[in-house]
Amino acid sequence: MPDLDALLADLGGIETETDPVVVRLKSRDFFWFSPILKAELEGRRGDLVIRPRAEDEVLAALGACVRHRVPVTPRGGGTGNYGQAVPVAGGAILDLTGMDRMLALENGIAEVEAGATLLQIDAWARGLGWELRLWPSTKRMATIGGFVAGGGAGVGGIAWGTLRERGNLAGVTIATAEASPRLIALEGREAAQANHAFGTTGIITRVRIPLAPAVAWRDLAIAFPDFDRAARFAAAFGLADGIAKKLCSVIDWPLPSYFKGLEEVVPEGRPLVLAMVSPSGLAATRDLADEHDGTIVAEQETIAAEQHHDRTPFYEYAWNHTTLHVLKRAKGVTYLQLLFPPDRLLESLAAFRDRFAGEAWLHTEVGRFSGRVTMSALPVVRWQGAERLAEMIATCEAMGIQVANPHVYTLEEGARWKLVAADRLAFKRRVDPWGLLNPGKMTSYVPVSEDEVAG
Repeated sequence: MPDLDALLADLGGIETETDPVVVRLKSRDFFWFSPILKAELEGRRGDLVIRPRAEDEVLAALGACVRHRVPVTPRGGGTGNYGQAVPVAGGAILDLTGMDRMLALENGIAEVEAGATLLQIDAWARGLGWELRLWPSTKRMATIGGFVAGGGAGVGGIAWGTLRERGNLAGVTIATAEASPRLIALEGREAAQANHAFGTTGIITRVRIPLAPAVAWRDLAIAFPDFDRAARFAAAFGLADGIAKKLCSVIDWPLPSYFKGLEEVVPEGRPLVLAMVSPSGLAATRDLADEHDGTIVAEQETIAAEQHHDRTPFYEYAWNHTTLHVLKRAKGVTYLQLLFPPDRLLESLAAFRDRFAGEAWLHTEVGRFSGRVTMSALPVVRWQGAERLAEMIATCEAMGIQVANPHVYTLEEGARWKLVAADRLAFKRRVDPWGLLNPGKMTSYVPVSEDEVAG
């Protein structure tokens, strides 16, 4: 355990918190969606919270932590699902939510501080005629720094792909954990060093993100007689280039019965498609739904709904919010993360439902991946133990369905190739030689020794 008194004295006037209740709360995210992560991460906590208000305070805090060799775990809204914000090695939690200023908007690119929520950024941008291209279903809580460092997919992916697609992230500014911490601006492809790195390759202090022209989106809830027709509609909707769209989620029954606010309007036993459509695309969407025997059962203005705490924008029933709605009312379930092959999309969806009938319930998201339209999925899965979950993952992979395992918290285990690229390891060695940034999340990195630094 670090010498907290010495560290606190070294931090000077930077806001800190050592109350055990606050520290415990700030040491958690939504890892408990996974029974495996709950067992592994429950009780892991930091020793104090540091809440900088500006970049100079971030540098000062990192300098103090480096001098005392105290681990640092960055934190935004704490909405991640993989333990990204859990300090597995203790130490300091760097709460960046106090840094939420909008800095500039030029040529359709916004520069904002890392602690700004996606909701704040989108509202500000809309006042200037722009909007975010992408946001997570946790838009009202999640920060832009956390979205870049720990997520990267979500609402808008049907048009723009993920944050990793070229052009969706203009740049970031990071603070290093060197002997004398400094700020580094990473532009274009160099920003990938901080993207989905859990803060292990530098503390994100600013994000530069391209925007899109603002649209007055409409939420539609469309019920279908069966999953096959719902999926066929969604596939056709994703390929309908003439319809401006932001979301298309296919949600198999009985999952819609868990949606407070929608359960009353969805007919018993009917799968549901949730869509976000531009006003200009409403007529075409209704026609397409009618061709697939779909019935619109609810409609609302997306932005108006998200601005009221007692209303639910339909994207908060989608993505991993679906899992949350089920977990609020049912026990004994968890989830997986899947990507279906675009050339066998409908066939693979049907094969998954048949293979895991009564054991997993699909909800899928139409999105673009490397320019191709397909569906990812976060199926709700009946929890039958880690061994059965591993069998399900292996079965999916044998069926040609890609799996990103959400029941692990290291970058290596969650990566498709089970490793961290050599260039990222080399970059980390430059910016975090002692491995103090979110230690335990990038296990392939070997910190330098004191002798190496001295040499």
